[in-house]
Amino acid sequence: MERPRWAPADIDLTRPSPARVYDYFLGGTHNFAVDREIAERAIAASPEIPYGARSNRAFLGRAVRHMAEQGVTQFLDLGSGIPTQDPTHEVAARSHPDARVVYVDSDPVAVAHSRALLADDGRGAVLQADIRDPKAILDSDAVTSTIDFSRPVGLLLLALLHFLSEDDDPGGVVATLADAVVPGSYLAISHVCAPPGADVGRLEREMRKPPQLAYLRNRDQIARFFDGWDVVEPGLVPPALWRPEGVPGQQAYQVPALAGVGRRR
Repeated sequence: MERPRWAPADIDLTRPSPARVYDYFLGGTHNFAVDREIAERAIAASPEIPYGARSNRAFLGRAVRHMAEQGVTQFLDLGSGIPTQDPTHEVAARSHPDARVVYVDSDPVAVAHSRALLADDGRGAVLQADIRDPKAILDSDAVTSTIDFSRPVGLLLLALLHFLSEDDDPGGVVATLADAVVPGSYLAISHVCAPPGADVGRLEREMRKPPQLAYLRNRDQIARFFDGWDVVEPGLVPPALWRPEGVPGQQAYQVPALAGVGRRR
């Protein structure tokens, strides 16, 4: 298999990566045959998956644009995956050419690809770290040399917190991040949930199978992540319904996820 120029030399092209599978769902090109094979099997089982991924990614763009329009020029993108398909630093730069972004992910494949893609871009830094240790992320050289915590920060936790069990204390993770930022900062979250009428027990059993563990939470549990933040309109809604551009299709109401943006008090 010929190695694309964007692929880091130490990446095994024969092993799938969740980050590249997600890129395929988004319609991206930073994926290999092995990733596409797994993605197509997932789509065969759950045809709505690509729509959910794209709807989540589109929400990211609208949330970042909203924050940038409010004057935020620095962002911490946690669980960022591969920053392709309209990434945070490009969206933010449309409002603020000097905007700065730190991409954080625990997946070494995503981190390696991110570093290769951003090698010639001075607007972003990449950090390999685990969200379950937010203090280590905040204290890292990548973050402290890029983010000025005396000014507002945009915190992005999209499709991330549902990978944390209650034992991982996702509320504590968000609270630690919140304590680090000043009033006027923003927080964007998207999180899977059970669709109406679903067999929640069965869904949870399926989603917790290795290697990707996902924990379903209801609206109240997700809303609690915004304690201490003023949730902006339209509140906590399916990702495609958060300030949509145009009229969302019927699928927007079927995606089992909620998304919202809050402003730090």
